[in-house]
Amino acid sequence: MNIEETSLPGVLIITPKIYTDSRGAFWETWNLKDFETAGLPATWVQDNFSVSKKNVVRGIHYQVIQPQGKLVRAAFGAVLDVAVDLRRNSPCFGKHVAIELSAENGRMLWIPEGFGHAFLVLTERAGFAYKVTDYYNPKGERTIVWNDPEIGIQWPIKPEEAIVSDKDAQGAMLAAAEVFA
Repeated sequence: MNIEETSLPGVLIITPKIYTDSRGAFWETWNLKDFETAGLPATWVQDNFSVSKKNVVRGIHYQVIQPQGKLVRAAFGAVLDVAVDLRRNSPCFGKHVAIELSAENGRMLWIPEGFGHAFLVLTERAGFAYKVTDYYNPKGERTIVWNDPEIGIQWPIKPEEAIVSDKDAQGAMLAAAEVFA
């Protein structure tokens, strides 16, 4: 497993060793010993999975009650995955990283507590898997609008092409959002 730091402290790109042959490919998506050795979370409380069609944007989601660290990956298809620093006292507050995750590249993104998360589906369909460090708590769930100009995510689609839920379209702007101290 290869671990790369991103421009946001704590957000990591994790690339497993992929073994390929004429039959296809194999890789480990999580290994307790390897994650503990790397200082990454080894306890997960929930696995989530979503399937979305091309141009679906999900997020920017986070929880202020029971914040979650997330290990995310594309099980099939490809997504542009985004982490946004929502820690008000961080020198990186409001900054983001965007990484392509796909079934082909096997990359995963570790997003610690204190960050918002969003993704855009790049392929006809994508299956998105994520492990989380705490349980979902609807009372603590918050959303920042996916195209907030203050955050400035360069989504590779036209705004009118984005397929966004009503809840996500009505997300707060960063300036007015309840974020982490």
